[in-house]
Amino acid sequence: MGLFDGLPVPKDKEYLREDLENVDESWTVARFDSLPHVVHILTSKDRDGEIQALKDQSDIVEEVVDEVVQTYHSGFNRAIQNYSQILRLFSESTQSVGKLKVDLGNAKKVISARNKQLHQLWYRSMTLRHIISLLDQIENIAQVPTRINKLIDENQLYAAVQVHVQSARMLEREGLQSVGALQDVRSELAKLRGVLFYKVLEALHAHLYNTGEYSSATPSMNEKDDAIPTTTVAAFSMNNSQSLSRRTRLQKGDSHVGASGFASSVDGGSSYDGHDDDDIDGADNAKNVPRLPAWLSESTPDEFVETMRKSESPLHVKYLQTMVECLCMLDKVAAAGAIICQRLRPTIHEIITSKIKSQAEYVNSSRPGVGHAARTATIGLEYVKGHLHKEQHKNGTSLVGSLMAVSPVTPVMAPMGAAQCAAKELLDLILDTVVRIFDNHIVVGELLESKSSQQAPKATVREISGNLDSEASQATGGYTIGFSMTVLQSECQQLICEILRATPEAASADAAVQTARLASKTPSKEKRDKSEDGLTFAFRFTDAAVSSQGADLMRQGRNRKGQNVQEGYGSASILPEQGIYLAASVYRPVLQFTDKIATMLPEKYSQLGNDGLLAFLENFVKDHFLPTMFVDYRKGVQQAISSPAAFRPRANPTAAYTPSVSKGRPILQGLLTIDFLAKEVLGWAQAMPKFSGDLVKYVQTFLERTYERCRASYTEAVLEKQSYMLIGRHDVENLMRRDPASTFLPTSLAHANADNHIADAENDGVELQISELLMKLRPIKQESLIRDNNKLVLLASLSDSLEYIADSIERFGNVAGKASETEIDLKPTPVHHKRNSSLPPKDLAAFAEDYRKLAIDCLKVLRVEMQLETVFNLQVMATREYLEDQDAEEPDDYIISLITQITRRDEVIAPFIAPTKRNYIFGGICAVASHASIKALAEMKHINLFGVQQISRNTIALEQALSAIPSIDSESVQTRFDHVRTYYELLNMPVEALLAFITEHDRLFNPIEYYNLLKVQVPGREVPDDAKARMADILPI
Repeated sequence: MGLFDGLPVPKDKEYLREDLENVDESWTVARFDSLPHVVHILTSKDRDGEIQALKDQSDIVEEVVDEVVQTYHSGFNRAIQNYSQILRLFSESTQSVGKLKVDLGNAKKVISARNKQLHQLWYRSMTLRHIISLLDQIENIAQVPTRINKLIDENQLYAAVQVHVQSARMLEREGLQSVGALQDVRSELAKLRGVLFYKVLEALHAHLYNTGEYSSATPSMNEKDDAIPTTTVAAFSMNNSQSLSRRTRLQKGDSHVGASGFASSVDGGSSYDGHDDDDIDGADNAKNVPRLPAWLSESTPDEFVETMRKSESPLHVKYLQTMVECLCMLDKVAAAGAIICQRLRPTIHEIITSKIKSQAEYVNSSRPGVGHAARTATIGLEYVKGHLHKEQHKNGTSLVGSLMAVSPVTPVMAPMGAAQCAAKELLDLILDTVVRIFDNHIVVGELLESKSSQQAPKATVREISGNLDSEASQATGGYTIGFSMTVLQSECQQLICEILRATPEAASADAAVQTARLASKTPSKEKRDKSEDGLTFAFRFTDAAVSSQGADLMRQGRNRKGQNVQEGYGSASILPEQGIYLAASVYRPVLQFTDKIATMLPEKYSQLGNDGLLAFLENFVKDHFLPTMFVDYRKGVQQAISSPAAFRPRANPTAAYTPSVSKGRPILQGLLTIDFLAKEVLGWAQAMPKFSGDLVKYVQTFLERTYERCRASYTEAVLEKQSYMLIGRHDVENLMRRDPASTFLPTSLAHANADNHIADAENDGVELQISELLMKLRPIKQESLIRDNNKLVLLASLSDSLEYIADSIERFGNVAGKASETEIDLKPTPVHHKRNSSLPPKDLAAFAEDYRKLAIDCLKVLRVEMQLETVFNLQVMATREYLEDQDAEEPDDYIISLITQITRRDEVIAPFIAPTKRNYIFGGICAVASHASIKALAEMKHINLFGVQQISRNTIALEQALSAIPSIDSESVQTRFDHVRTYYELLNMPVEALLAFITEHDRLFNPIEYYNLLKVQVPGREVPDDAKARMADILPI
């Protein structure tokens, strides 16, 4: 910073500042020496220039000085004038003080002359002031009852209690105790104390159950304008969901000016009766100032009022705190606690009943013109219709009725039925209401306990254990958080019992025994954590579970035989049905309710969150619901698999196969019913993830029994039949595994290497080996074949049904896996009605594989059966001599019989099996027929040209029959039978031409087949003696 930076130089003369900066520092030192400058000028060559530079600098300095003088001249003048004024005031003050000293001296002389008289006058004035004060107090006290009544009418309960307490203390003062005129006032104040107590108690009661003016209860979606009955009439606050504060109603009478006329909006809103437009500007200006709630606007400022002003708690919590403070000021905490205990259960019962009634009215009004029964039937069928899509076949048969008859529950009670949804919605509504009520009870309970502990600081603080009704609760009249929680859960348990149509007497007895045990002995924390047997929740109160002060009130309200039995809740008016199967829809709301309660409980009551409603429901499910379900569904499974129609194929013979059940896939009724029942059981598992393990085991048990029944039906159809015995042979099984047709089977699990053998199947000669094996079984007897087409249809339908069940079981496994993933803290539960077995338990995947293997066995039997049928009909060909005398017009009888069998069986099997499976069943006929036709020549002795034509006619007819089957490749069939016709047409060649053909096509047939061409006798064909030798040279045999 420069030396001249602070000079007041105007902006238009900024150059002066720069010129000043150029002045040498030697001119600005404190002790200026002019000699060096004079010497410098005298010795300078340009003396005139140096002198002119000095003059210029002098002009600059003078100009700067002028600017400074002009700037500070007025300030200097004002400073001088102010100093002059100060001197004048000091002079006048000195003169005044002198005069005051003279006056005080004169007054001292006058007062000292009459000191005694003045003292008497002062004493008389003090006495008169005291008398006037007492008279004013008496007059004010006489007006106290009127003022209190006015404050009560204005709902200023805290202000009324303040006035009452202050007046009562004033009446106890020494000067007012002897005033006889105040006896009536004392009597009125005593009466008003009781009136105030019941007013405060009613307001507290209303806000405890969210029916007060400042309650935080917001109507749910289904609670449109619900009116919850209570002992006092109160209105819900308007627009509680808004975030902006609202003005409370106008205060009547002498109200405080300022922020006390507005209501706090910490919780997001409050009710109001109106507003004054003149106060809007004031509210905007004071919006950042903490405001008193409306009910404290007439109160006298004190510590509590200031606390409420600064508190950020929700509005309803502030109101509850105010009412508890009023009770403490009235010294009525114990009486209020006792009354709350007495009215807790009836009020909760009434709220639950009214909620159910309101919900029923809302549901009925939401569907005008639809009756309850019609609505129930419509919604209840959604589950079954969703599963079967109104399965109505062309032949008029329907499975909906049969499935509904076998299921132990009606469609309304199914896992996704109307009753389940209605029960869940109802319980969600009730438990949400109970949670909000319990939140208020936690606030009040903590306040009462803290107030009672402050009033009795010497009381020892005991550790909260299973017995919460200790001596500490006497100060609150027996009312504690544990007490309210127990009653609330007890009423919820009674509602659940009504929904489930269960009787809680046994559970209540167990609870009472355990409550008495806990009252006599406090368990350690480890034992409490490990205790799992029995119920740890007193659903019904006994004298051992109620504190001494609340015992009398509880006995009056509950222990009388006539009053102990409460009426029901009316849940039947909203639920289409009631019963034990609603436990599935009850479980999840109760689990969520327990989690909410656990998060709300104070730390010292945290142990209570582990027991109660959830423990009761879990024990009920384990001890009652699961065994009942197992028995019911076991009966349903037994009925499904033992009915005459269970394994009776059901399809229209003219209908085409469809892969969709909803469009008519002909699944056997027994297996479709089992699938339906298994899905229902897994639906229960999804609703109750904790018990999914037991329910999946039930499904496994049902699937095992069904598999045994399917196996028995399969065995009955193929017993003692040659095809059944063949597929059981190890060599045949290996050949069928390598057969290219195995790719058409339901799964490649049993044929893992099939894909590796498809390409070289012809080289390996798998089909040839199978044909050779079947040819060795000749002669085949008719008794060893399945001649009954109904059994073949059963095998086809059973195979398709088993494949459907296997696919469904795999989906079951996915559903069960998802249910187990959502399970939290799963504990092993005993398996009911499980048969003892030394084998390890199967999982659903193993059952799916078993069902699929049995389906594959059915297909294998059908394929081998058709191949054996082909061999059975063609074995006549080897014993016949084809010496025909005319050209063939019709195929042989055995060919006609075979074609008829193929056509008829394809017609009856087609509706029951997929086209790829039909290809597998009938696809083996062509290879066996062609191989058998060629092998038959080896056993023929004579054949003429007409015989060759007859065999060609037979192959053509068989080719046409097989090509008519849509699923079979007609080109492959034609190629194979062309091969047969080519073979027999070689008989028409002379031997020389035949040998030439063999030379060119040595690999078209094998050597033995070529040798058989020379072996058979053909009329008109001469065979040289060396023909066989020459053929041996070409094809070594």
